Amino acid sequence: MENKWSGVDRLFLNSLLTNDENLDYVLEANRAAGLPQIDVSPLQGKLLHLLAKVKGAKRILEIGTLGGYSTIWLGKALPADGKLYSLEAHPYFAEVARDNIARAGLQDKADVIIGNALDTLPSLLEQNRNIFDFIFLDADKPSYPDYLKWSIKLAAPGAIIIADNVVREGEVANPQSTDERVQGIQQFLQLIANEPRIDATAVQTVGSKGYDGFVLAYVK
Repeated sequence: MENKWSGVDRLFLNSLLTNDENLDYVLEANRAAGLPQIDVSPLQGKLLHLLAKVKGAKRILEIGTLGGYSTIWLGKALPADGKLYSLEAHPYFAEVARDNIARAGLQDKADVIIGNALDTLPSLLEQNRNIFDFIFLDADKPSYPDYLKWSIKLAAPGAIIIADNVVREGEVANPQSTDERVQGIQQFLQLIANEPRIDATAVQTVGSKGYDGFVLAYVK
């Protein structure tokens, strides 16, 4: 089945992404730098880009930069006066991301903040950077519950929150899972279910990245 999913991905990729949207150079730079190959797929990157555009996002928060691939997709959706802050715990990953962001011409729009996100998120709040209208979570899964709490604090009314990698090959439905990543997602989902300020849905995905999915949430 994965071969079939990947084949359909290639068809959509060739049909729906234009040549000037090709960010393969970022993926190649990440591979050359030895980064983990866990970026969103090109089609998923385009989805983030379109969601941010549809939202009319002017201030974007990303938790988990890696090499900046999703950062660039999101940054390209910003208007001239837009700003994106991306939080990355690993200094080397952040260095690679900054190079990629500069190559994409987004160095004035996208700032990479180095440090554990749970340490740097309070500083965003203190600096009055709490009017984010689009938030993308794609970092360590055990911390997703905490990231959700901070996202609500930092979100403007009507903000969109996207959380990636929430299906874990279906293991998220296993209440006996001992995987701390799965447990983090399960706790994250339970928090959403009990949070009156959030309206959310989830979508399962298949494709070149295997079987996974994302949560899309709206902050009331």
